[in-house]
Amino acid sequence: MSNDKNQEDLALVPNQLFAARGLLDRMTQRELAEASGVSERAIAGFEAGETVPHNSTLQKIREALERRGIEFSNGGNPGVKLIRDKAIIPT
Repeated sequence: MSNDKNQEDLALVPNQLFAARGLLDRMTQRELAEASGVSERAIAGFEAGETVPHNSTLQKIREALERRGIEFSNGGNPGVKLIRDKAIIPT
């Protein structure tokens, strides 16, 4: 997880999550659920725009992805990129 305060304050949006999984060789929702300790149903509902998980749930998801080298950006243009050199858990 990043120590940068701005990175800490980012709010995930569903498309970022979907894109991040795609960058991780199409990581499945089930794989992300196992990696984050969050239910697959919560991940699927968020990606579909049906639910908004608690902040603690989103934090677990984000941390699981960041451990694999995902970096999120926000502001007016939410984004996601993979930086393999930052990965604690290789993809």
